[in-house]
Order: sequence, then structure tokens, then C-alpha cells
Amino acid sequence: MLLPHHSIKELYAPALAEGEGMGTAYEYYVKRRALARFLHDMERPTSILIAGLPEKYGTSLDFLLLATELGAKVMVVDDRPQAIARLREALARLAGMPDGPQIDSPTHVLVSDLASLATLDARFDLVLSSEVLQRLSPDHRVRYVNKLAGLTRAFALFCPNADNQAHNTRSGLGGLTLEEIRSLATDGDLQTRANVRDVPRSVSSGFIDMPPFPPGITRSAEQRADATSGRFEGAVMNGLGYYARFERLLPPFIRRRQSHIVYAFAG
Repeated sequence: MLLPHHSIKELYAPALAEGEGMGTAYEYYVKRRALARFLHDMERPTSILIAGLPEKYGTSLDFLLLATELGAKVMVVDDRPQAIARLREALARLAGMPDGPQIDSPTHVLVSDLASLATLDARFDLVLSSEVLQRLSPDHRVRYVNKLAGLTRAFALFCPNADNQAHNTRSGLGGLTLEEIRSLATDGDLQTRANVRDVPRSVSSGFIDMPPFPPGITRSAEQRADATSGRFEGAVMNGLGYYARFERLLPPFIRRRQSHIVYAFAG
């Protein structure tokens, strides 16, 4: 399965609708490249679960864009009413942008306990999670990933990189190490997973999102909006797209210290 290509500039509109900027557009671009490799040999999913919305930055419009392009039905669950309200507001803003991509509205489900997702019993072809694991306790992380393993054959986890302490301090988020997120995706609670028909499954993991500019850059709403049409900003985004393709070629010790995100894919 091949994913449609999007430039960073094309992904800037969803980020802008969320109240974010260039850093989020870059994040969406590198996440999409990583997902493209993961999904390449899979059948096209017809049902997707977004298992929790980001703790702080964005509303996972990149995942919703992906689901729309694949023609998949998508459900979004979260335990925070304000997070679901933020997503609805971002979708409304994006719909009002003349150059923004079309994104189908998902089904929204408010749950009382994100770790157990107790009210969910349907199967999904793919489950996506970004900036969720770090806000759960270690025990709840295991429960959460075990539940995902029972809901789907394939899931993708993205989380802030705990080994980049400078970025996490600025962002105010916690994080997981690469080893921690891979262990969750690989092992979890094997006794709990013993009755899951689709295990064992292959797991891949790594570091992504290492933009060549310092975090915490603040721009006004007008400056952010101008970036969608300005020639200079367009050239910068085009250059960032080329840079992003070489992230994986950097030495592992640099990626461990500088990457904003760790990921683990199981399928």
C-alpha cells in the first residue's frame, strides 16, 4: 500500500488549523514517512482507531488526513472532553481554509479510562497513537498497549523521546526511551496477550523528528498564516523536506540525543 505524498507545505494547513506551526508540520511529515514504510506491505485498512489525542500539541489531524485518503472509517477516543472539543474546532477551522485538505469527520468517543479502553470491543485494521503514552503511569501504559494488541493486528505508537531532555523540558512533556517503547510493543504483559489470536507480531522502532531549528520559536498568527503563501517560507519548507529524508542516515547517538520522537510499530 502506497501513501499519497504530501510536502511539508501541504501539511502546514492542518498544523495551522490546530494553532501550531512549522515544527508540527515537520513532525507530521516525518511521521508520515515512517508510517509509509510500515504500511507499505499491508492491505489498505478500512477501519482506523486513534487511541487518544495528543497531550498538548496538535489534535492528530495528520492521522485523520491519512484515514480520509485511505477511505477508512475512523474513530477517535479520549478521556478529556476538552481534547475532543479542540479537535472539532481544528476541523472546523481547516474546513474554512481555501487551500486546506479535505478531512472527513471521525466518530468521537469519550471514555472514562484511556488505559483500559473498556468500552471498546470492535476490531480495527490499524490503531494510531501519538503523544499519549507519556501521560500514562507505567502500569497503565502496559494495560493500554495490551488493549491495543487485542483490538488490532497493527498499531503505531509515537511518543516524546525521553533521551532528549532539553526538548522535553521546553515542551513540558514527559517521554519514553526507545527501549521502553519497543518493550511495550514487543512484550507488554504476555499473559494478558496469551488469548490474542494475532500474536506474535513483528516490531520495528526508531527515532524521528529532528528539525534543524531550535524548539520554542514563537510566531504571531499573522506570520503563521503568511507562511502558507510566502515564497521564502515555501522555499524553507521545501528545503526541510529534503533534510528530513536524511534524518535516518545520521549516527544513532546523534538521533538518540536530538530526536523529538521515538516510535514503535507492531504488525
